[in-house]
Amino acid sequence: MSNENHQRNCVNLNQSASIEQCMNSGASTPITPSGQRILRIPVELGAYNVTTNLVANISFPHPVLEIKDIKKRVVITQCRLMTPTAVTAGTQFGNGPYPLFIKGYVRKNIQYATPCHRSGKCVSSELKSLTVNVPFECTTSVTLLSPAQLPVANTRREFDYFRAQELGSGYPEKDKFLSSDLSQFHQESSQAYNQLPFCELVASEILEWDEATDRTSNGPTDEGTFEHILEKMQVTFTVKVLQKQQVRVDAQ
Repeated sequence: MSNENHQRNCVNLNQSASIEQCMNSGASTPITPSGQRILRIPVELGAYNVTTNLVANISFPHPVLEIKDIKKRVVITQCRLMTPTAVTAGTQFGNGPYPLFIKGYVRKNIQYATPCHRSGKCVSSELKSLTVNVPFECTTSVTLLSPAQLPVANTRREFDYFRAQELGSGYPEKDKFLSSDLSQFHQESSQAYNQLPFCELVASEILEWDEATDRTSNGPTDEGTFEHILEKMQVTFTVKVLQKQQVRVDAQ
């Protein structure tokens, strides 16, 4: 048998055209419009102002006469709340503190003038732009205002059956091989499909300081150019941490 046929037929199943009825243990009483209902909705666990500091060296592809404008945008690519698993049914919810891992970048579009012609004291220039991403990554410890539903751990338990087997030639007939059977494997396992906390970016604020590091000119009154700047930024942003949970509400 070829390798392709072996992969396609690696499991031999006894197929049947019959469809059996599945049993369930759900509530058999219909839900009426009045009374309490259970909804699964995003629950806000907390909102946090996070501050991080960045330093970056930016190089321009053309000589820069002056910077005209800088447009900035904070982008979050990862926001992950790390919580432990629930030990017992009574510890299924917790407020922390828990570590919050955040990763992202500041997208900057820098508009600048680059000289293209000089005539005496006059300088003709062209407007160009440079877009750069300044990355950042940090972690902070947060205490939740509303408890998070902690994940339930998966379980896996193996068990064996006793078996007495003949020892074969060379052993007395009344002696037996007393142990479990290595040709059998028995296991009970359970999997929990938990709700993962997620984040929303609410607001951001950037305080920046840019300075040229290689500006050249013939004097303080001469129009000089540079190609490198040293940038320092303090980035503050607000993130909300949420999780889908089951909430009881009163139906009117």
